[in-house]
Amino acid sequence: MTLASISGCLSELARRDHGRLAVVDEDGTLTRLELDRRSNAVARTFAALGVREGDMVTVALPNGRAFVLACAAAWKLGATAQPVSSRLPRAELEAVVALADPSLVVGAQVEGRTCVQELDEDPDDGPLPDVVAREWKAPTSGGSTGRPKLIVATVPGVFDPDVPAVPYLRPGDVQVVPGPLYHNGPFLYCFRGLFCGQTVVLLRRFDAAAFLAAVQEHRAGFAMVVPTMMQRVWRLPERESYDVASLHTVLHLGAPCPPWLKRAWLDWLGPERVLELYAGTEGTGITLITGPEWLAHPGSVGRPALGSRVRVLRPDGTDCDPGETGEVYLLPESGPGTTYRYVGATAKAVDGGWETLGDLGHLDADGFLFLADRSADLILSGGSNVYPAEVEAALDSHPAVRSSAVIGLPDDDLGERVHALVDATAPVTATELQAWVAERLVRYKVPRTVELVEEPLRDDAGKVRRSALRAERLATRPSSGPASG
Repeated sequence: MTLASISGCLSELARRDHGRLAVVDEDGTLTRLELDRRSNAVARTFAALGVREGDMVTVALPNGRAFVLACAAAWKLGATAQPVSSRLPRAELEAVVALADPSLVVGAQVEGRTCVQELDEDPDDGPLPDVVAREWKAPTSGGSTGRPKLIVATVPGVFDPDVPAVPYLRPGDVQVVPGPLYHNGPFLYCFRGLFCGQTVVLLRRFDAAAFLAAVQEHRAGFAMVVPTMMQRVWRLPERESYDVASLHTVLHLGAPCPPWLKRAWLDWLGPERVLELYAGTEGTGITLITGPEWLAHPGSVGRPALGSRVRVLRPDGTDCDPGETGEVYLLPESGPGTTYRYVGATAKAVDGGWETLGDLGHLDADGFLFLADRSADLILSGGSNVYPAEVEAALDSHPAVRSSAVIGLPDDDLGERVHALVDATAPVTATELQAWVAERLVRYKVPRTVELVEEPLRDDAGKVRRSALRAERLATRPSSGPASG
C-alpha cells in the first residue's frame, strides 16, 4: 500500500486483522476494528458540533483510549489535533486556545468555546468520506518570550501502514508509551506506531515499576523514554526481577543523558538496544546515535540522520572548525520552511532556512555532534522544556514580588530543577509563591525551590544575567558523585 490518509490507514489495518489490539490502557482495550469504527462515530459527533476540514481540535484528555479516539476523529474530518495537558491551569489553557482558535475543545471548559468533557459517539459508525488533514498536529511550547506558542506540523496526515515513518519502528510491534501524550515525543511515536499497525500500551502516568511490568506483560519491543525515566527505572530496587528481553529498541531523547546513566543502560540492555535522538518538535532535522557508536564517541548525540544536515556556527555566522563550540543549526531533508510553522512566535533561521533550537555544541572530525549546553534560558526538567521568562511572568504578577529570575540547577532526578530567585517588597514565603505559580502554569513549570534575595536581580535596563546567577549557585553547591544502581 502507498501513502494514505490517517483514516485510510486505520481502515486498512482494521480490514487486515480486525481483532488485533490497537490500544491498551489501564481500563481496557480497543481492537483495530473498534478504533476505526468508534472514531468514525466520534467524528460524526464532532462534525455535528461544527468541526470542519482545516480546523483545529484541542484535546485536553489524559493518556488513554479517549485521547486516541478524539485525535483519530479529528483527523477523519481533516482537522488538526492540538494536544494540551489535561491539568493545564485555566490561564494557560485560555492562552493556548486563543492561539489555536479551535472549533472544539475536548476534555476542558473554556468560556466562549464549543466544549465537550467526554466523548459522545454517534449511532452511525460507518465509513466517512476520505479526507487528509493538511496539518496533522499542533503541540505547544512555552516559548522563550514567556508566552505559549503552537508548533504546527505543515506536513499532511498521510502514512503508509506497510512502511513505518522511521526505521526503528517495526510494523505490528508492541510499544509502551510511558510519557504524556500532550508532549510531542510520546504523541509522535505513539501515533506513528499506530499508523503502521503497532499495539500501543498507554500508561496514565509514569511509574518505573508499572513501566517494566507493562513491557513484561505485553512483550513490548519499543519504548521512548527521557533520562528522568531512565534514572527512576535504574534506581528501582526490583528492576532485575522484570523480564525485558522483548525490548529491541529503547529510544531516549528530550534532555541530555548523564554519561554514568547512559553506560548503566548500555551495560544492562546491551548497546545494540539503546538509541539516542537529538531533535526538536519543529522537525528541523535530527541526529541519531546507537549504543556502539556512543561507546566509541562517549557523550555524543550522533550524526545527522534521515537526510538531515547539521552545522555549527560562530556568532558571525561562519562555520566552526571540528572541535570548536558554536550554536547548532539543523536542516531537514525536505529543505527549509517545510516541516512546521509557529503560531505565537518567529523562527530563528540563517542562510536560507537553517534553524537552531538554541543549543551550543561542536562536531568532531568524524561528524559526530556533541552538545555543550542548552541556550542560556532554556531549562530541561524531566524531559520538559521550561522557559524562565514564562515562570518569571507568573512570579512577577504576585503583589509582593518586585522582580524574579528563574534558572535551572542540577538535579539528580530531573536533570535540572526549576529554581526561582525572588526579590520581594513584602513578606512572602516560598510555599505561597509556589502555590501562586501553580494556579497559572502547568505543574512541571512550578519552581521546585525558591530563594528569597534582598539585592536587585535586574540592572537599570531591566536585564538579568541568569548565567551569572546560575554560576554563583553552582560554585557554592556541594559536590556529589554520580548516582549508582
